[in-house]
Amino acid sequence: MSHVSVKDRLDTLYASFNCVDSATDPIHIVRRFADPADREVVGFCASALAFGRVASVLQSVERLLVLLGPSPARFVRDFEPRLKRAAFSGFVHRWTRGDNLVALIIAMQQMLRRGSIEAYFLDGYDEGAPDVSAALESFSNRARAIDQKAAYFFSRPSSGAACKRLNLFLRWMVRKDAVDFGLWTKVAPAKLVIPLDTHVIRVGRCLRLTRYTSPGWKMAADITESLRQIDPVDPVKYDFSLCHLGMADQCGFNREQGDSLCPLGGVCRPHPRDARRRAVGTPRASARPSARR
Repeated sequence: MSHVSVKDRLDTLYASFNCVDSATDPIHIVRRFADPADREVVGFCASALAFGRVASVLQSVERLLVLLGPSPARFVRDFEPRLKRAAFSGFVHRWTRGDNLVALIIAMQQMLRRGSIEAYFLDGYDEGAPDVSAALESFSNRARAIDQKAAYFFSRPSSGAACKRLNLFLRWMVRKDAVDFGLWTKVAPAKLVIPLDTHVIRVGRCLRLTRYTSPGWKMAADITESLRQIDPVDPVKYDFSLCHLGMADQCGFNREQGDSLCPLGGVCRPHPRDARRRAVGTPRASARPSARR
């Protein structure tokens, strides 16, 4: 199977998911808000809580929106912890508690005083950099300095973290299609890094998009580089479809079902060539697609 056909199959998969109602996803909650400032705030909150089962994520975001009210950006700008902290005391999303959300709101408040979350991010962004890693490092370091209780929401590439939720937020804000909003105009989609979750890891390994076997920033960057060779301008456009393919349990990587349920069947390797377990984090042979388009 040629590398060109890999791109064709991925593009077909992307097109099949590139519509508003193609899959249940937290981004659809953000879409309810028309004001760009509200979309930034709700988008950051929704992506910050995007871990765990999707039903649980959606429920938690909905609970938070009740607290934020009809204008979330205004709520954040006017937030006074002394008066409003108690309203968050009963909030729980897995290991995230109300105090963590209060700290996140305080951090976002400082960002909005800069003008917007985008403006705050751009203070550490270099358009000449190969990707957003340095900008994310700067963004998270500055946010952590505002309130350490918000540190969990601001992971850093330097720690080896995949920064999945931050990369998810950037995808929503930077890319523009039927799913993503494209509200930010100063960050190039080519600089984005894929939001690495369980489903992207499974599909990415099945498609031989990464040399790595353990999750983290190196794997996220590796998968992105493979996709960048397929689409240099917009490599992360495939994230939504790859993730939801995995969520639908269609990827058969390392499973008896193989690629019998997968729309990418025939261009993937559902069973590793070497069944022996490798040491965690050890690179494996890469069969990355070529740059031909």
